Amino acid sequence: MRVIAGTARSLPLKTPQGLDTRPTTDRIKETLFNILQGDIPGCVFVDMFSGSGGIGIEALSRGARKAYFVENAREPLNCLADNLKFTRFEERAVVLRQDAVAALSGISEREVDILFMDPPYGQEQERRVLEELQNMRYITGDTIIVVEASLDTHMDYAPEIGFSIVREKVYKTNKHIFIKKNGIGENGFPAKNERNEYYEKSSISGEF
Repeated sequence: MRVIAGTARSLPLKTPQGLDTRPTTDRIKETLFNILQGDIPGCVFVDMFSGSGGIGIEALSRGARKAYFVENAREPLNCLADNLKFTRFEERAVVLRQDAVAALSGISEREVDILFMDPPYGQEQERRVLEELQNMRYITGDTIIVVEASLDTHMDYAPEIGFSIVREKVYKTNKHIFIKKNGIGENGFPAKNERNEYYEKSSISGEF
């Protein structure tokens, strides 16, 4: 695994041995950041279930102001620490060594711009996180939430807990689901997902 673009471009990253973690492939990571590229510079980025930190480090390399990494397994945490040191991003990173839901209260920001999560498949941990995020003040109508999920993952429950699915990007083996909180954006106008905009699954336009 490597950093694809930005100040740390092409630097290799450590990943844990074995099958307990599932790093996002470089090709899928590149597609994701092509979608998000206009929102990355200067943003506050959260990488949930971060493993060795490939997604959050990519965001920092591309200009994110700060990144939170949420992980509680020892080997991925060791890789994450080495990767942050190697890429020299330690000063712009906050590592929360906790369960994903418990860690949410440790994010000390007025607003999170982008929150990415890649939970284990088939355990509905993304639902647990979303249910908790609904009560977090730093999640606004302008926050972009991205869930990496298996192809058979369905999140039809999202409206019941205050969120809307605004887009899906489907790959051969998995997909990215883009979600926004229902309500009012920070600027006082209706959040963009309240304008009945729905993105085709094949779309890769970066506009939200």
